[in-house]
This record gives sequence, structure tokens and C-alpha cells, in this order.
Amino acid sequence: MNAAKPRATALRTYSAHGLTTLKRAVKGLGSRAIDMRTSLGKALAEWRADLMADLGGRDAISTQQAAIIDLAVKTKLLLDSIDAWLLTQPSLIDKRRRAVLPVVRERQQLADALARYMTALGLERRARPAKTLTEVLEEMAAEKEVGTPQETPERLAGATAAAAP
Repeated sequence: MNAAKPRATALRTYSAHGLTTLKRAVKGLGSRAIDMRTSLGKALAEWRADLMADLGGRDAISTQQAAIIDLAVKTKLLLDSIDAWLLTQPSLIDKRRRAVLPVVRERQQLADALARYMTALGLERRARPAKTLTEVLEEMAAEKEVGTPQETPERLAGATAAAAP
């Protein structure tokens, strides 16, 4: 009888970048995959808010623009994660194949996608639409109803001087 020889296990010399797992989580859960309490979540939320502000604010963007912004935020998350992993690697070249690591090509595709999203949104900064005179007057009336302005010494002095005979 031949005894089975134990197989020699190869040492794992490579590390997984985790891109597929991250893509699956973001695709399945959307923005819920990112914990907004973490520094990464806060940074992405801040970037999203800045992007919306540059486009004129939440009220000035359309539904289509909001969808592109969501795609851009997800792409930025994936791109930043790949960049962080790539910076930890000793080399970006697979010496056995004499080629660039495949994740570098995927990173470039994500970067191109992010650039297309930014182009679709427009690269220039937009000002918020100016308020009309009626909107400003309505806000002032609402503030007046909520609370009266505090009496300052200058106002009191002006009121007593006007009331003096």
C-alpha cells in the first residue's frame, strides 16, 4: 500500500487588496456600508457636502446630479482604499509576470470614472441662487415673530432722546 504523502503547503506571499469585498459591500448596502462615526465616514460626508455646496447647495441640484454625486462618493471611497493599499506595497510590478499589478489598472479605471462624474457635474463652482426681496422680507418677518431684537444701549439712548420733549 502506498501511503499518501502530505502535500506541502505553499506559503502565501501576497496580500489581498480587498477591493472585491469592498465593492460588494458598497454595492449591496450603499452608503449604509460606511460607518459615519469613523474618520473615513466623516471625511466622505464632508467631501459630499463640499461637493454639493460647490454645485449651489442641496436645493440647487437636481435628482440626476444627486445620483451622480452618490456615485462619485462611492468611487472616491474605492479609489482612496486602493491608494492606501498600493502605498503599502513594496512594488507595483509583478516580477513573475513582468507586468503592473492588475489592481493598478482597476485603480486607473476608477480614477477615470471619478473624472467623468466630475465632468458631468461641471468643474466650475456655482453660486447659490440669490434670494428675492420677498423671501428676505418673509425671513425678517419670521425672525421678528420668533423674538424681538435685544435692546442695546445705543437703541435705548436713541429711544430716550426721541421721547424727550
